[in-house]
Amino acid sequence: MSGDILFLAHRIPYPPNKGDKIRAYHLLKALSSHYRVHVGAFIDDPEDWQHAEALQQMVDGQVKLMPIRPTLAKLASLRGLLTGEALSLPFYRNRMMQRWVDRLLKAGQVSAVVGFSSPVAQYVMGKEIPLVMDLVDVDSDKWLQYAQQRTGLMRRLYQREGHRLATFEAAVVERSRASYLVSDAEAAHLQELFPALAQHIHSFSNGVDFAFYTDDGDLPNPFESTGHQQLVFTGMMDYWPNIQAVVWFAQEILPRVQKRHPQVHFTIVGGRPPPQVQQLAENPGVTVTGRVADVRPYLAHAALAVAPMRTARGIQNKVLEAMAMAKAVVATPLAMEGIHPCQGLAQWVAEDADGLAAHMITLLDAPQRATEAGQLGRACVEQHYDWSGNLQPILDELAEVVG
Repeated sequence: MSGDILFLAHRIPYPPNKGDKIRAYHLLKALSSHYRVHVGAFIDDPEDWQHAEALQQMVDGQVKLMPIRPTLAKLASLRGLLTGEALSLPFYRNRMMQRWVDRLLKAGQVSAVVGFSSPVAQYVMGKEIPLVMDLVDVDSDKWLQYAQQRTGLMRRLYQREGHRLATFEAAVVERSRASYLVSDAEAAHLQELFPALAQHIHSFSNGVDFAFYTDDGDLPNPFESTGHQQLVFTGMMDYWPNIQAVVWFAQEILPRVQKRHPQVHFTIVGGRPPPQVQQLAENPGVTVTGRVADVRPYLAHAALAVAPMRTARGIQNKVLEAMAMAKAVVATPLAMEGIHPCQGLAQWVAEDADGLAAHMITLLDAPQRATEAGQLGRACVEQHYDWSGNLQPILDELAEVVG
């Protein structure tokens, strides 16, 4: 080991139980195997405080965790309307975190900073220290997608956020030695937005722990008492794109499938479902589980995994995990964006409710085809989604700085 790394993240990178935390966890794990790492991050879910000690055990350096109380943070973010900046910046701005970063850098042991998600770059924008960013997605574009689905004041607010955040993203890319995104397509999109900075924009893909996400036949069947064929969606259910996806599926797609397969059931697996998701359980054939200890049994015993995303950027971990579990995935094009175009995947992709329902009916009618599709998916993740290989580009970049 030589030199210290400061790892700044907008959310505690442990446990690896949701999209951004999965990527952050594996990046931090790789960094800590090469360097002494200090971690500064925020906690927006009170249940995550129990993981502070486990995070400390991952690294040899200091750990600074600060709470984010969403209601107060949203109010604080409105300062951006006065300052002209993206609201995401004051949302994640914290004086105690800034003082901790300043003290750490002043001590002179940190050789480089790795930032995870653009807002954390604000803590080192004016400092003379190498910065390598994992932007993950083009977040500004996600806000513009949200704007297209809103009207009135919220539409204007989301448009503003998209444009102001894009301005900040450009400043972050210019400030950084290198900025990484989750896929070649995502990197190409940012390069198109900022062509003068294209040489600083790169990508490394997510991976899958396919030793963990394996159906070895021993996982308990959570559906045993129902006897119904299950369509399963996994994801954190307080995230708007997931809410949008399951509401659309339950209201528009599932009824079409049930006309052919009346006993088919839709199970929504994920923590913190809001009222509009919980209410879906009142529909015939819909179950909302809330938080579960392990999603693997639900995937292992599902007939199909579904990913009807209508708003998305980057790579969907829910898709990779289902593929690793050798489960056929029926999805929209947005859900598959960034996934390597392996054999057989595109066959079960459709844009609209009729097309998605038709794919599901085909696979439910012919379970062997679903099995074959699942096997192709498993082979795809084994070939293209190994974390150790996929993280090498950012590790190589840091090696040039830190040694």
